[in-house]
Amino acid sequence: MKLLTYIVLLFFLTGISLYSQEAQVMSADTTTTPKTKIYLVRADTQSFNKNINDQRQVLRWNVIFRHDSSYMYCDSAYFYEQDASLEAFGLVRLEQGDTLFVYGDYLFYDSNTEIAKMRKNVRMVNIQKDSSVVTLYTDSLDYNRITNTGYYFAGGRIVDEENELVSVYGNYFLDTKIAVFNDSVRINNPEFTLYSDTLEYSTDTKTATILGPSIIESDSGVIHTSKGWYNTQENTSLLLDRSQILSGNKILTGDSLVYDKTNGTGQAFGNIFFTDTAQNMTLTGHVGYYEEKTEYAFATDSACALEYSQGDTLFLHADTLQLITVDSTSRFLKAYGGVRFYRIDIQGVCDSMRFNTKDSVLYMYGNPILWNEGQQLFGDTIIVYMSDTTVEYVHVPTAAFVVQEVDSNFYNQLGGNDLKAWFTGKNIEHIDIDGNAESIFYPLEKDSTIVGHNYTQSSYLSIRMKKGKLDRLKIWPVPKGKMTPIFELLPEQKNLKKFAWHADIRPQDKNDIFRFYTSRKQMSE
Repeated sequence: MKLLTYIVLLFFLTGISLYSQEAQVMSADTTTTPKTKIYLVRADTQSFNKNINDQRQVLRWNVIFRHDSSYMYCDSAYFYEQDASLEAFGLVRLEQGDTLFVYGDYLFYDSNTEIAKMRKNVRMVNIQKDSSVVTLYTDSLDYNRITNTGYYFAGGRIVDEENELVSVYGNYFLDTKIAVFNDSVRINNPEFTLYSDTLEYSTDTKTATILGPSIIESDSGVIHTSKGWYNTQENTSLLLDRSQILSGNKILTGDSLVYDKTNGTGQAFGNIFFTDTAQNMTLTGHVGYYEEKTEYAFATDSACALEYSQGDTLFLHADTLQLITVDSTSRFLKAYGGVRFYRIDIQGVCDSMRFNTKDSVLYMYGNPILWNEGQQLFGDTIIVYMSDTTVEYVHVPTAAFVVQEVDSNFYNQLGGNDLKAWFTGKNIEHIDIDGNAESIFYPLEKDSTIVGHNYTQSSYLSIRMKKGKLDRLKIWPVPKGKMTPIFELLPEQKNLKKFAWHADIRPQDKNDIFRFYTSRKQMSE
C-alpha cells in the first residue's frame, strides 16, 4: 500500500513539473524580446528625483556608457534605464572600435533602434584600412549602428585627403565607404570644383559617381554632364548622356566622353560635335578625339566638317578628319579617304584634302574633281583660293582638264599643263591654260542649235566666259585649229583624250556628301 501511494505521488509531482516547464515555454513564446541593455560604466555623481521624472537618472562628470561594443562619453546625461535610452550633454563622444569616433554637443541614443542622434558641432571621424581619415562635419547627424550609416539633413560636408564634399543632405555608408549627396552638392578639389544635384562618392577610390545635372569647372575649361563618373585622384572620367567639354573656344560634345584632365585629352563616342567657335569650324561623327595642349582634334565614322567662315557653309565628309592648330589665327583641316564636299557655289570629291582656315585655301589631292555651276574641273591637284564669301580662283598645276556640258551628247573641253580659273560671284569668268593647251568647243546658234565642232591646239590659251558661256577665246603663239560641221564629225573626234564626265558622283546637297562613290582613278582602272 505504501509503495502504491509513493508511485501515485511521484507521478503527480512529475506531472506538475512537466506542466510548469510547458508553462514556462509558453510564457517565453508569448513574451516580447527584452530591451537591449545600456550599461552605466561610471559617473562621478548620480541622482534621482521621482517628483521631477520617475524614469530618469541624472548623471554628472566623467560619464561613460556602454552598449554592446560602443562606448559613449559626456559631461552629463539623463539615463532612462527602463526605456534603454539616454540623453548626453557637453563634449559628447561616441566610439565604436578603433575606426569610428563621433563628437558633438548633444546625443540622444535609443538602444532598441540603435540610432544615435547627434546635434550641434558634430564631427564623425572614420579611420579607414589604409589609415587615411574621412571626417564628416554637420550640426545634425543620425547614426544607425545596425546599418553602420551616418545621415545628415541640414547641411554638411565630408573631407578626405583629396576632396571636400558639401551638400544639404548626405548619407555615409561606413562599410562600403560610399557617400551619397543630394541638393546643392559641391566638390572642392585643388584642381577643380564640381557642382551637382545628386552625387555618390567613394572615399576608398576617390571616385565621384554623377547621378544628376552637374558642372565641373577648372582652369582648363568647363564640363557639363548629368551621368558618369570622375576619379578625383587620377583626374580621369567617363561622362554619358550627351556630356560636353568646353575649353576656351573649343566645345566637345558626345553621347559618351572619356576625359583625362592631367593629359588634357578627350575622346568622344556617338553623335559627336567638336566646335571651334574662333575659327568657325565644326567636326561631327561617331568617334572623336581632342588634345587641349596642342588643340588637335580628329573625327571619324560618318565624319563631317562644317566650315562657315565664308558666309556659305562648306559641308565636307571623309573617312577621317583632322583639325590641326598652327597658331592662334591659323588651323588646318585635313581629310582622308573618300572626301566629298558641298557648298552652294562649289562641290568636289578627292582622295585627300587640306584646308587652311587662315588664308581660306583648299588643297585637293588624289584624283580630285571640282564642280562649279555647269563646269567640271579635274587634274592631279586642285587648289581653291577663297576670298570673303566666294571662290576667288582655282589653280590646277598639272594635268588640268575642264568640261562644260552643252547637252547630253556634246561637251566643251579644255586641257593643258597648268590651269587657272577666276571667279566672279559664283561663276567662272576667266580661264588661262599654260602649256600644251587643247580645246573643243561647240558654238551655238541663238536658238541653241550646235553650229559645229571647233578644235584648237596651242601653247597657251585664254578664254572669257559670260553667264556661263564662252564669250572670247585667245590662243597663242602658233595656234592650230579646225572647225568641223556636226554631220561630218567622227565619234573619236567628239572628245579630247582625257575627257570624262562625272555628274553621277557630284554631291547634290549637304546630305549627299555621305554617299559612297567610285573615284576617278577606280573608274579609269
